[in-house]
Amino acid sequence: MQNLLALKSGELKGAVSLKLSENLTEFPKEIFELADTLEVLDLSFNKLNALPADFGRLKKLRIFFCSENLFTVLPEVLADCPLLDIVGFKSNRIEIVPPRSVNPNLRWLILTNNNIAELPKEIGHCSRMQKLMLSGNRLSALPEELSNCRNLALLRISANKLQELPQWIAQLPKLSWIAFSGNNFSKTPVVETLPLINWHDLEISHLLGEGASGIISKANRTIGDETREVAVKIFKGNVTSDGLPEDEMTAYIAAGYHPGLVNLIGQIALHPEDKKGLVMDLIPHYFYNLGLPPSLESCTRDVFSPERKLSEKQITGIAKTIASLAAQLHEAGMMHGDLYAHNTLIDDEGHTLFGDFGAASFYDKTAEAAAVLERIEVSAYGYLLDDLLSLKDEAVNDDVYKAISEIRDICLNPVPLERPAFQELVDQLVKI
Repeated sequence: MQNLLALKSGELKGAVSLKLSENLTEFPKEIFELADTLEVLDLSFNKLNALPADFGRLKKLRIFFCSENLFTVLPEVLADCPLLDIVGFKSNRIEIVPPRSVNPNLRWLILTNNNIAELPKEIGHCSRMQKLMLSGNRLSALPEELSNCRNLALLRISANKLQELPQWIAQLPKLSWIAFSGNNFSKTPVVETLPLINWHDLEISHLLGEGASGIISKANRTIGDETREVAVKIFKGNVTSDGLPEDEMTAYIAAGYHPGLVNLIGQIALHPEDKKGLVMDLIPHYFYNLGLPPSLESCTRDVFSPERKLSEKQITGIAKTIASLAAQLHEAGMMHGDLYAHNTLIDDEGHTLFGDFGAASFYDKTAEAAAVLERIEVSAYGYLLDDLLSLKDEAVNDDVYKAISEIRDICLNPVPLERPAFQELVDQLVKI
């Protein structure tokens, strides 16, 4: 068992990973006794506000999580760890990010839900950066030097004070997932109110799943003498790494009907804690998740169980459904922002249901940036096709494999505006 007592007694000698959450107010010096082996350190959910000046003694440290603490300044000593790859300081009180605190070796930086008003231009030195999480801060602009991060694939900037979407995002060859709702430039449309469903007409059965933005439960809905099984999502109301839960709810409603979406039945009314929620069709039990979220190693790419194999019917079914749905969203001026296999449910016949609008953002279809934003999402679709092809079973026809491979390649063109629009992809996929 890992705890402070075990650390101080020497029981954890040789540990590669260490996690301590014991209301710590000071960094335990005994951690340095693990310097020869320690690669992963998690000090989240404590009361720390500083790191020791000699923090760089942890020369093998690759991953450091320090979320839910009391830091007001991102520590400069982070630069002293040469192998530091992933840093997470979510939900602190950080106001200042000193230039030196941005370790140029970083591949993944999480600063969600702080009070940051400005980023240093030195962040442009992070040539390895793939994933940057900045939602829930006070940023009014992003440094232009961020355009030097040519490996940046996922960018979360929702719930800030940005005046505009930087033009340089069109220069990023690998940017595929972006969320920007809740900023001064992003206008959330007024959507039609769904039928209101009284909370007291629902009998919650059991938990189906929980995400960053809310909890999904199975429930029975009674209307007169009839009882129907439904799914209920109650939003937590906190800023997530993707953005604001109310924006997710609006986006789901605005998406409209599509066979690739779980059908919405109504909105919750009269919740005892005044929380927002949606009632939707219960997904049939024979649907299952296509993939798993990215790991610390894969960073921006989904991971899959070793036994997962897809038939030709499944590959083409998934590809066509997601392209069609994405075309519908972008026609409405909406970016999903999280187009991934782990947000995709499938069955053995290739029927596909797509969800999780937590990273969705709205944009002006007439604006100059509109074409770029759609092509950024097309890149995410290209990576999804790449995943589908990697999971093919032996019976997939060579011509089908080649045709989808060619579509994947044009979707991943490093020049965003040279990628096709989603409707063009729909038209091409019809021929397969």
